[in-house]
Amino acid sequence: MDVRLTAELQPRNNTGPLVEMPVEGGLCKPGGAKVALVDVDGLLLNLNLTGPYSAGENPVDLFREKLDAAAADPAVCAVVLRLNSPGGAVTATDVMWRELQSFRARTHRPVVACVMDLGCGGAYYLATASDLIVAHPTAITGGIGVVLNLYNLEDFLGTFNVKTQFIKAGPNADLGSMTAPLPPEARLLLQTMADELRDRFRDVVVRQRPDVDPAGGTTFDGRVFTARQALARRLVDRVGYLEDALEAARELAGPPGA
Repeated sequence: MDVRLTAELQPRNNTGPLVEMPVEGGLCKPGGAKVALVDVDGLLLNLNLTGPYSAGENPVDLFREKLDAAAADPAVCAVVLRLNSPGGAVTATDVMWRELQSFRARTHRPVVACVMDLGCGGAYYLATASDLIVAHPTAITGGIGVVLNLYNLEDFLGTFNVKTQFIKAGPNADLGSMTAPLPPEARLLLQTMADELRDRFRDVVVRQRPDVDPAGGTTFDGRVFTARQALARRLVDRVGYLEDALEAARELAGPPGA
C-alpha cells in the first residue's frame, strides 16, 4: 500500500497577551506576594525564530514583555530568571542585559538567575545583570568569549566549476567572503573587532562580579565550566536547584511566604 503524506508546519507565533501560569503552590492569595519565574531558553537572537522546534517569537521582545508584566504586577516582589541557553548574538544579549538592569533600577525588586543545563556566552552575560547567580549542580556555564564563524568554500565551488565574479567598491566590501581565502589584513581587522567585543564582555563580568579575578587568564579565554568550577572562580554565587534560587529570591525580597 502506497501512502502519500503531506505535513505543513504552522507558525507558532503567539500575538496574544502574556498569561500568568502558577507553577508552585497554586494560585497566590489575593494581595499576597509572589515570585515571577521568567524562562529564557534557546538561542538569544533579535529575530523571530522559525522551524519545527522553535517557539517562533523574538526572544528579545518576549523577554522585555515578560519583565514589563512582572513590573506592572505590584504583587511580584522578586524575579527568578531560569536560564537554559548556549548564548546568541552579541547585540541581542546586550539589549536583554540592559533590559534586566533597567527592570531592577525602576522596580528595586531583586533578580536571581538560575542556570539550568546551559548558561554560556551571552546567556552568562545576561546572568551577570542579576543580584545573585545560582547554578544547577550539573550546569555548564561561562564561555566568556566571542565567535565569528567564517567559511571558505572556494574549493567546494570549484568542484562544480562555480566561479565568483565580484564587483565591489571598497577593498574590504567583501570582508569575510566564503568564496576566497581570508587575507592577513582582513583577518587582522576581524580579529580586532572580536577582541574588542570580548573585552567588553570581560569588563561587564569584572564590574558585575567584583570577586572574579580580572587577571585570571583561563577564566576569560572562552572556555566553559562546570557549576563547581564556576563557583571556585566566583562566576556564580551558589550551586543549587531551582528551589534554592526561589528561596534566595524570597530572602532578598523579604516576604518568606511569597
